[in-house]
Amino acid sequence: MASHADRRSRMNSTDNSIHNSTDVSPPPPTGLSKVEQAKADLCGLDLAPRLAELAAEGWDSLDEATLTIRLKWLGIFFRPVTPGRFMLRLRLPNGVIRSEQLEVLAEAIDRCGEHGSADITTRQNLQLRGLLLEDMPPLMEAMQRVGLTSRQSGHDNPRNITGNPLAGIDPEELIDTRPLVAAIQSRLLADAGLRNLPRKFNVAVGGAPDSFLLHNDLAFLPAPHPQDPAAPLGFTVMVGGFFSAQRNELAIPLGLWLRPDQLPDFTLALLHHYVAHGNRVQRNRSRLMYLVDELGLEAYRSAVAKAYGALAGVPASAPLPHDGAHLVVRAPRDGLGLQAQKQAGLHWAGLHVPMGRLDAASMLELARLARDHGSGELRLTEAQNVLIIDVPADRLDPLRAEPLLGRFRLEPGALQAEAVSCTGNRYCSFALIPTKSTAQAVIDELERRLELPHAVRTHWTGCPNACGQPYMGQIGLMGAKARQDGQMVEAAKIFLGGAMDGDPKLAELHDKGVPLSELSDVLETLLVERFGAQRRVAS
Repeated sequence: MASHADRRSRMNSTDNSIHNSTDVSPPPPTGLSKVEQAKADLCGLDLAPRLAELAAEGWDSLDEATLTIRLKWLGIFFRPVTPGRFMLRLRLPNGVIRSEQLEVLAEAIDRCGEHGSADITTRQNLQLRGLLLEDMPPLMEAMQRVGLTSRQSGHDNPRNITGNPLAGIDPEELIDTRPLVAAIQSRLLADAGLRNLPRKFNVAVGGAPDSFLLHNDLAFLPAPHPQDPAAPLGFTVMVGGFFSAQRNELAIPLGLWLRPDQLPDFTLALLHHYVAHGNRVQRNRSRLMYLVDELGLEAYRSAVAKAYGALAGVPASAPLPHDGAHLVVRAPRDGLGLQAQKQAGLHWAGLHVPMGRLDAASMLELARLARDHGSGELRLTEAQNVLIIDVPADRLDPLRAEPLLGRFRLEPGALQAEAVSCTGNRYCSFALIPTKSTAQAVIDELERRLELPHAVRTHWTGCPNACGQPYMGQIGLMGAKARQDGQMVEAAKIFLGGAMDGDPKLAELHDKGVPLSELSDVLETLLVERFGAQRRVAS
């Protein structure tokens, strides 16, 4: 095993081969960043046949680009905070997972002992933590046997495609998003598909009146036909939403309307255009909205329509002009509790998973509950919770009695219900604070002190990269540093006013740094003054 000094030396080298050597790679061509050069030298997908070999030789034999960039094309993430222990990010289109699939993942986490855990993400997905590199080849094989993949789930790839977590069972459903999400993923991940985007890319499909998706690079929102109100629903196209340390934007109308069957080809065509024209020189200006700004919305719309026409073999005018109006008019439901499905006699059970964190035992129990009380299918939500679906009426009481529901509650408190958190500094080297544990402690304390008339959505993120989406929260919190009694201490910026309803807006900065030791007191005052909370009478 290499020493830490040797390891640091190799991590600082510019060698872009799979293994380290004494050769010095030439500098990147003028105008091409180091990351783009590494991607051009070797696509991470080409590592798949050699994964067992690389694992056998050891993670610390890999060069920096392979370790920190290329492995992410397989969904494998090196974590500098826990060197030698890796994260694996799954692809779970529309947040759908079956019991037998969850059991395979739980068994992998269980073998990691105290290092193993899993997080539900804000993209209806799962991230497994604590894995060794040598765990990956057998896990990939086991996943393939049950229909799971982690392909292209990180770095400059199209990320997990999201949809209505209640698709197919929702009494308020406008369009079932599951087949559409699956078709888009199949199109994008085909062997001849996209392998090298300028940056990561988020795609989502809305299917209900509460499908807020404007934080995505590409979002399809249900909308009536622009010329024939009696025709089946289609989708208006929204583009350019993203959060980053430099800029935060909600998606804007592209001005086009599509039939459901047009979504896969249109997505692929738009991404082909992005591959050809996206910024590969300045990574902080390479998200899609910068390209829209550069070309202008009208020129961008025309170019994408032309690319779609060429790909699909239809006239460039095939996507119909549209004013961007859509049928998403409410903030997302939390989906928690026991609720009736549109199928007579069946229900879903929405369970709150505190901060989205799972261990192997709870994953196995969730799989068992879904199989014993429902159809064996579960859904993951963007609020980091889990739904067990297809529960008959005669199984509701036995399900309520299950011990796991004492921990994953059907009816959590008003702050707990919609609290969302990134992973924090336990696993992420960018995070400035321990978000999950801090959020849990603060929320527990506030719910002890206060009674709230309604749920308040809080979003916690460890750093300005905004993985926890603080700008979407009614209250958003971002890791920071602040001075307290002459010392720099862990703190949180506070953002207020995020809305995900028919009049969406991003939260704005309210306080640039509250020490974590004072955060409960500051938030208590805000909740009383702005959200109608009442202080509990001390007993």
